Amino acid sequence: MILDTLENAQRYTVLNNGFVKAFEFLSRPDLKELAVGRYEIDSERIYAIVARGPGNRKEDEHLEVHERYIDIQMILEGTDEMGWKPRSLCTQPLDKYNQTSDYQEFADKPDAWIAVKSGSFAIFFPEDAHTAMISSGNIHKVVVKIAASVF
Repeated sequence: MILDTLENAQRYTVLNNGFVKAFEFLSRPDLKELAVGRYEIDSERIYAIVARGPGNRKEDEHLEVHERYIDIQMILEGTDEMGWKPRSLCTQPLDKYNQTSDYQEFADKPDAWIAVKSGSFAIFFPEDAHTAMISSGNIHKVVVKIAASVF
């Protein structure tokens, strides 16, 4: 898991070839004006989801994991209190891994909570269980999904 701002994004482009296109998308001058929905960046290898809405309560959310995709979650407005725990320490699956949606939930509690403020991003790798959209206010964010296999 990584927490940083776009001004340092170039430091992470060596981690995965898809990060260059992902950070180019997140640097768009019109990013805050994009409608809620999905945006294709590089076919199924890299795409973005723009979300906007009220935050949820910590106690109402579960940790999630992905096997095929890395998430870069960029906050445009509000503060998203993201939970994190190493996937290897998650022991309470709520369901089986769904390969089609690349998604599995766990009832385990996060080991850490990170307040990700407007202008910051968090990167979650397949080994990171995480929860997001936690706030007492509204959140506007973009999640870029990058295939972990893009090298």
